[in-house]
Amino acid sequence: MSEELLYQIALTQLKGVGSVMAKNLIAYCGSAKSVFTSDKTKLEKIPGVGTVLSQAISQQKPALLKAEQELKFIEQHRITPLFFTDINYPNRLKHCHDNPILLYYKGNADLNSKKIVSVVGTRTPSEYGKELTEKLIKELTALDCIVVSGLAYGIDVLAHKLCLEHHIDTVGVLAHGLDRVYPAAHANIAKQMLDGGGLLTEFISNTIPDRENFPKRNRIVAGMCDALVIVESKKEGGSLITATIANSYNRDVFAYPGKSGDVLSEGCNALIKSNKANLIESAADLFYIMNWQDEKQTKSNNQLPLLLNLTSEEEKIVN
Repeated sequence: MSEELLYQIALTQLKGVGSVMAKNLIAYCGSAKSVFTSDKTKLEKIPGVGTVLSQAISQQKPALLKAEQELKFIEQHRITPLFFTDINYPNRLKHCHDNPILLYYKGNADLNSKKIVSVVGTRTPSEYGKELTEKLIKELTALDCIVVSGLAYGIDVLAHKLCLEHHIDTVGVLAHGLDRVYPAAHANIAKQMLDGGGLLTEFISNTIPDRENFPKRNRIVAGMCDALVIVESKKEGGSLITATIANSYNRDVFAYPGKSGDVLSEGCNALIKSNKANLIESAADLFYIMNWQDEKQTKSNNQLPLLLNLTSEEEKIVN
């Protein structure tokens, strides 16, 4: 691993430096290493960097120690670090102003696949929600796409399981490091996803799944897709947070409608009613709005060349 990677990891561990500020520091200093080797006076002249922050950067030893530990973990577990300037970093995320500067990835799916659909929903789905998810994933087999979700209870993990059953690459975005799986009950499905998709996170190892990490996870789910589909959602919850973020990123948001007064459909119905999500009843609606043709259907509709026996006079007219 390169020395620059050490400083890239350390940059994410500096207190008071978020992804937006980190990118600003790199833009002015030229590289992650240069951020750490620049003197306080130079740092203080960078817009948004005051005395307190420049002091925090100069006291870099704890961040570098964490980075050294993480480098060992990455090498030991064959994890791929993706810096935001790397060619393999998810291109869709590069267009999000608050995208993580560094991601950790383990898997074999192409994070820059031509089509990416994120599927999220409630942690306590009804039979109706489960049926919708099963129907959606089955219909997505018509596309060469990747399905992204958060590996949470309910709709998330169901979408991952169904993707594996239907041989669709699926990526789980985590709210913690790659040294664990949360919830632990999903460890087996996560292991299977390494062969049929992957696991992605912005958090280093030994990061526990704190409450504030989940909205951060949700912005990755929203940012790296072309279309976000919400199957079922209560009036408040993580799915609506993801929908709000997706709309701010100008992603296409879709929601399945439910019965009026149904608690598990209140969130989806509210999104549709406020024009914050397109109403869909099947993947066909998704394909139509996204202008995605069903590849299997397209293949079967290829017109065969018309073979005619023409006279010499007819050939002149045709030519």
